[in-house]
Amino acid sequence: MEERNNLSARSAVLSALLGSHPPQLAARHLVRIGALFGIAEGTVRVALSRMVAAGDLVQSSGRYTLSERLVERQSRQDESRDPHTRPWDGTWEIAVVTAERRAPADRAAFRHTMTALRLAELREGTWLRPANLLREWPEIVTAQCTLVDGRPHRDPTPLLWDLDGWAAEARRLEDALDKAEGLPDGFLVSAAVVRHLLSDPLLPAELLPADWPGGRLRARYDAFDRRYRELLYQHLKD
Repeated sequence: MEERNNLSARSAVLSALLGSHPPQLAARHLVRIGALFGIAEGTVRVALSRMVAAGDLVQSSGRYTLSERLVERQSRQDESRDPHTRPWDGTWEIAVVTAERRAPADRAAFRHTMTALRLAELREGTWLRPANLLREWPEIVTAQCTLVDGRPHRDPTPLLWDLDGWAAEARRLEDALDKAEGLPDGFLVSAAVVRHLLSDPLLPAELLPADWPGGRLRARYDAFDRRYRELLYQHLKD
């Protein structure tokens, strides 16, 4: 894959740990993963030191663990692979920002949270999605928004999500899973699939095009990931 030579040490470390349960690996294993992509041992160890200093990792006895913030990201990844949904009755969740004078950092954190919750912005300060997900509203949302349930007169889905674009990329990734050869290619394809699943809006079937590839990509990736993890762990032990 074209990305192979462009993978940074930090990206290799994060992808490896985000895909591990628990999210902890020895330094020597992370060095071996870096070596798959031609990343020198010294480069990996410098990246590890910088990530510890930045609060991304916690180091103890030669092992590195994701920080609490990144464990939350891993939880979102896991949720994207096995989403918790409920039957949809046609209701939409609508969050209208009513807080005033928000600092730029607060706005950025809020936007990140809303995207992670798979809401889309219809216009500035108005976010919505079908009410088919099982989850709680975090305080960052309840403190800044008025939350209501409603039923739009017209389906706003085409204004909120590029479903054709998402489906086309999902099909490309299905093909990439079939063609991946060796540990490096498998590593890159795996990371790409996980990123793409995180952007799935997880809409109810009633709002999706025919032959939506979301469920199929998840099933194929689960099978791929089981085989790949066995090969990767064997490589790290050899």
